Amino acid sequence: MADAQKEAMIAIDGTEYKVSELSDNAKAQIQSIQFADAEITRLNRLLALTQTARNAYLQALGSDLPKKK
Repeated sequence: MADAQKEAMIAIDGTEYKVSELSDNAKAQIQSIQFADAEITRLNRLLALTQTARNAYLQALGSDLPKKK
């Protein structure tokens, strides 16, 4: 049997394209989108981490406040 290699495809707005048939500019745009998506993911993780830290600071503050009578 011949070793069939699957050609890389990308789906954009519900349409699939062969990556090999895209222009260099289109490939560059896709790389930029992938970079932006990765950065959004990184920033969302940083936001979650920062919110968790903020909640811990609020909890620590609560234990340092004078108790209500």
